[in-house]
Amino acid sequence: MKPAIPSMLTFSLLFSIPSLADVNYQIDLTQSQHHLAQVSVDFPLSKASELNVQLPVWRTGKYQVLPLADSIRYLSAKDANGAELPVSRTANGEWTVSLSQPTAVSISYQLYLNKLGQRVGHIDASHAFLDASGTFVYSPEFRNEPIHVAMSVPSDWRSHSGMASGDEANTFVADNYDVLVDSPIETGINQQRRFSADGRDYELVIWGEGNYDVEQMVTDLTKLSGEADAIWDGYPFERYVYMVHATSGASGATEHLNSTIIQRPRFSYREREDYLGFIKTASHEFIHTWNVKAYRPQGLVPYDYQQENISELLWIAEGSTSYFQSQLLLRAGVITPQEFLEDLAKRIARSELTPGREVQSVAEASANQWTSTGGDYAINHSTNIYSEGFLVSMALDFSLLDETDLKSSYRDVHKALYRDHKIPAGYGVADVQQILQQLTGEDYTNWWQTHVNTPVTLDFLTLLSQAGLQISYGEDSKAIAFSGMEISGKSLTLQQVLRDGPAWQAGIVLGDEIVAINGLKVTAGGFDARIKDFKPGADIEVTLFSDDKLKSVSLTLGEVQSGKLKLVSVKKPSRAQKAFFKAWSGIDWPFDKKGKLKADD
Repeated sequence: MKPAIPSMLTFSLLFSIPSLADVNYQIDLTQSQHHLAQVSVDFPLSKASELNVQLPVWRTGKYQVLPLADSIRYLSAKDANGAELPVSRTANGEWTVSLSQPTAVSISYQLYLNKLGQRVGHIDASHAFLDASGTFVYSPEFRNEPIHVAMSVPSDWRSHSGMASGDEANTFVADNYDVLVDSPIETGINQQRRFSADGRDYELVIWGEGNYDVEQMVTDLTKLSGEADAIWDGYPFERYVYMVHATSGASGATEHLNSTIIQRPRFSYREREDYLGFIKTASHEFIHTWNVKAYRPQGLVPYDYQQENISELLWIAEGSTSYFQSQLLLRAGVITPQEFLEDLAKRIARSELTPGREVQSVAEASANQWTSTGGDYAINHSTNIYSEGFLVSMALDFSLLDETDLKSSYRDVHKALYRDHKIPAGYGVADVQQILQQLTGEDYTNWWQTHVNTPVTLDFLTLLSQAGLQISYGEDSKAIAFSGMEISGKSLTLQQVLRDGPAWQAGIVLGDEIVAINGLKVTAGGFDARIKDFKPGADIEVTLFSDDKLKSVSLTLGEVQSGKLKLVSVKKPSRAQKAFFKAWSGIDWPFDKKGKLKADD
C-alpha cells in the first residue's frame, strides 16, 4: 500500500515560505526512526514546456558515480493550483515534468537515508545528516536561484550547517544550489562548542557518544585553525563548522565549502595514535577549504553533478592536501617532530611496497580516479592520488626550495593558486607550470614530464639528505626473508600478492589458500612466523589450494630489512641542511648533537 504523503497544504502549515521567487525546500524528519523523511521543493515559475528535476549522481569529495537516486520513492509533481503534473524518469538521477503552460512546480517525494559511511545522508531516531547530493533534487533551470531550507524536527534536536541560518529555528538559506550541495546539515541530539582563531568563528558539533575529549579537540582545532596563514593570504570563509560523527564502525571524512564531516569509530580517540588519526583528518579537510573548495582544477569547474568530472590534477587536489596536513599540525604545535617524521616514514615505506607506482603516473591515476576500485590489481598496477600525490608534492617542494635558495616553496604555489585562480576560474597544468617558472625562473616542463606524466620512483636517500635526514631501520636491523604475499587475518587465503615478488614469480595468485610449508601444516596467524624461520634466498615448498585444486610450488624467498623504517638525522648535519629542514617544515632543527630528537628528552 502506498504510504500517506502529506499534501502541499500540510507542508504550507508546517513551514513558513519566505519568498515565491526562491527555491524552497521542506523536509519532515519527525518520523525518522526508520530512516525515512518526506521532502518537498517548490520551484519558481517556469515558462518551458518541461522541467527537468535532477539528483546528483555523485557527491563532492568522492570521485565515484553512486546510486543516490535509489533513495527516492513516490516522486510526484503539482502545478501552482495543486493539480497533478505528468512525471517521467528520463535518466539516472533525472525526472522530467511535463508543463502545458507556464507555472510554478512543487515536487514531493519520500526519502530513505541509511548511508552513514558514504556520508551522503543518514537518518535515525537521534539525528539526521543531510548532504544535499543525496537529499535535495534541483532543476538546472533554477540552479543559481536563492535557496531556503526548512526542517520539521523533534523538539530536542539542534540543527547546524555551514549555511547561514534563516529567520526561524531549523531553517537555512543559501545563495544557490552549489552552496547547498556543499553545506551539509547535521540536526539531532549533539554537542556543540564555539571557538575563535585568527579572527574567524568556528564550531565543533559532535553526534554520538565515545571516548573523545571535547576540550582537547577544541584546543587542538583552535591551534590548527589559526595556522592557515602559513600557506594562504586570507580566508574563503568567515565561519567554519567541524562536524564529527562518533559511530559504530563508519570512518572517513569529506570536505565542504566552509565545513567538514569527520566520521570515526566512537572508541578511537583515547590512544595517542588513534587521536592522531582524528586530528590529521581534521587538518586534511580544513586545508581542502582552500585546495578544492576555493580553487580546483578546470575539469571540476563548475561541478557537473550528473556525470564524471575528469581531471589529471586530482593529485594536487588530494595528494597535496595530504602533504600539507601534518605540516600545519607541526607548525601549530599539535604534533611533535617525532610524530611528523613517523608519518612521513610510513608513507615512504608504503610506497616502497606498492609496485603500481612503477606502472602508473599520478596524472594518469588522477584521470582514472572515477573508475578506481582499489584491491590487489590497484596495488600492483596503479598508483594512488593521495599517497603518491603526497610524495610527488614533497619532491616538488624540495625542488622549489633548492632552486630558490629556500626563498620559495610549494606553499607559495598554493598561495598563488588561491590568489589568481579562485572559483569560478579553475586552473590547468599550464597555470601551475607558469607559477613554478615565476617562482624559480626555470622551465618545469621536463620536471613535470618526469615526475607527473611518467611513473616515478623517487630517490629518497638523496631527497631526504637535503633536509639532513636519512633512512634507518635501527641498529639491530638485518636482512630477513620476504615472501611477497599477505594472507587474511582469520584464514590462510591470500589477499595480496605483490607484482614480481617471490610469490608472484612462483605462480602463486590472489585467492590461493596456503596449506603447508615444506610439508608441515601452516595455521592461521602463524604464516609470517614460519617465513621468518628461513633465510633470504632459501627455496621452500609451498602447498596450497588453487581453484580448489591441491598443488605444490617452489618459492625462492626474497629479502627485506627487519625493523620499522625511520627517518633520523644524518651524521654531522650541516648548517645548510638544518636551514633546509626549517624552510621545509617550519620548525627549528629538532635533533640534539647526539642525533636524538629533542622532544624525546
